[in-house]
Amino acid sequence: MTLPAPADVVSPAPGAGRRVRLASPRGYCAGVDRAVIAVEKALEHYGAPVYVRKEIVHNRHVVATLAARGAVFVAETDEVPEGARVVFSAHGVSPAVRAAAVARSLFTIDATCPLVTKVHKEAVRFAAEDYDILLIGHAGHEEVEGTAGEAPAHIQVVNSPDDVAFVQVRDPDRVVWISQTTLSVDETMDTVRKLRERFPNLADPPSDDICYATQNRQVAVKKMAPGCDVVVVVGSANSSNSVRLVEVALESGAAAAYRIDTAEELDPAWFDDATVVGLTSGASVPEILVRDVLDRLSGLGFADVEEVRTATEDLMFSLPRELRADLSAAEGRPAPRRRVRPRSTVDIHPV
Repeated sequence: MTLPAPADVVSPAPGAGRRVRLASPRGYCAGVDRAVIAVEKALEHYGAPVYVRKEIVHNRHVVATLAARGAVFVAETDEVPEGARVVFSAHGVSPAVRAAAVARSLFTIDATCPLVTKVHKEAVRFAAEDYDILLIGHAGHEEVEGTAGEAPAHIQVVNSPDDVAFVQVRDPDRVVWISQTTLSVDETMDTVRKLRERFPNLADPPSDDICYATQNRQVAVKKMAPGCDVVVVVGSANSSNSVRLVEVALESGAAAAYRIDTAEELDPAWFDDATVVGLTSGASVPEILVRDVLDRLSGLGFADVEEVRTATEDLMFSLPRELRADLSAAEGRPAPRRRVRPRSTVDIHPV
């Protein structure tokens, strides 16, 4: 995937006081936006409860807000009453999960991010061609479990560059790598380089698996972090892309970096000797949480905000097919191919 060239950053005047460097892009990506709106629309159309397998996205605020509106989050489909409606999260599910839903006569709404679905299709195709598939990602992550479940006999998970030495394949000339969509770009490429040292004929996926939003947010942090005394990343602990942003900030020159869920978690002591604070948020974070942090930083003396923009995002995904069909039928019109709608309302309804 080709990333837009970083835009020039306007530097403050010499001697400027305490300030915030605000990374952009940040926050919601198209896949998260689609998934959250899918649950909102399902609640509006079908009424509560609407069941959701796992967290719809990895953000505590979003999950709590939707739960307050009537969404019921469950770990597995066997917790959903037979014949009820369940939404699959943005991280995707394996064929076994889909089969379990069918066995319980559940009505499903598939909110899997289309970019994750792309990786699933790659796994199915490479397995059909009898490749050994090396899935670079974090074992136990919901996205990795879903992708690996597409072809478990062909897929092995490679957690990090350190795991490369332990990879075993049947035929070193028929090996391909794919990846979780929310990883560190740099670490993933390091893993690929080490894999290629062991397997010179390692095949690449047809296009980058790390999603555009993950890449864009990391590029923005790389531009923003140098010269920052402290970088704050808003995002939940189970959000892979948010955790990676902390690592990217430190690798890019930030003196310190912290991940928080909300502004209440800010420790004023972090900023005692700071002049420049960097701020960004993960791809599942509503903008209201960033605004809350900016307000808190302003109260600590960081009132001046300088935006560091490296790309502009305008990608939108259609709502899940099943939901579009029901919404369109209720309005007496054909199902639209694409949706046109405002941004999700989750960011204006704090818990």
